Amino acid sequence: MIGKKKISVKLLIIAILALGTVWAGFPVLWMISNSFKSNAEIFEWPPRLVTENFSFGAYAKVFQNSEQVRFFINSYCIAILVVILTLIIGIMASYGFSRFQFRGKELINTVIISVQAVPPITLLIPYLSLIVTLKLYNTYFALILTYLVFTLPYCILMMTGYFNMIPKELDEAVMIDGGSRLKALWRIIVPSSVPGLISVGMYTFMQSWNEYMFALTLTKTNNMRTVPVGINLLMGQHAYEWNQMMAMSVLGSLPILILFLFFQNYFMAGMTAGAVKN
Repeated sequence: MIGKKKISVKLLIIAILALGTVWAGFPVLWMISNSFKSNAEIFEWPPRLVTENFSFGAYAKVFQNSEQVRFFINSYCIAILVVILTLIIGIMASYGFSRFQFRGKELINTVIISVQAVPPITLLIPYLSLIVTLKLYNTYFALILTYLVFTLPYCILMMTGYFNMIPKELDEAVMIDGGSRLKALWRIIVPSSVPGLISVGMYTFMQSWNEYMFALTLTKTNNMRTVPVGINLLMGQHAYEWNQMMAMSVLGSLPILILFLFFQNYFMAGMTAGAVKN
């Protein structure tokens, strides 16, 4: 009886996981399927997951449209720059929090955590006003500076926890040999923290790549807008380019998918390690 109950529980778990997989995966399959259909075929009834008239026409239109290609260039430039700046600033700040005691440290930590708890929508109007005042409206800098505000707190919290796990004796050994703290940081600490850095870099890239609200509000012309905004622009007043929307969605999902497939082990290792507090 006990053996039958265990088998029944396992079968139930497998069934639940299978249903969850179908529930989560079907929209993705439907998106990919529609990207290879014509607009007319998308509205056929009954709908078909596998199309008979398989076509790359929607993808060709995306790549032939210089404006849509520009959306991807903007997204890549902004996301990569945000990742680089977040890692550089975050590493320096995290090392300071991990290795030094100074007045106001706990207060600053509290502020950093508090920033993570603030809903971004509440900051939209203040940021718009600030960006316009600084004459950065409709520029890369507007989005980069804004995204840094949301990615840096996570980076600092994660990397501080990661650096806390690395013995301070390593720093001291470098300084005994005549090296500086900066040398200890970039030659010893940073190479030892690769999983955490990859985890933070992936999170930062995903946040910057997928963000829509600020990308729409802080830009005015299409040559400065990003992929999420570009997909929305395909929704016209009288007609929607559904197949192109699906094609752009597939192309926009590929960077995140590729990053996760290649670095998922580092991502999980960095998440779990950075969450440990000494």
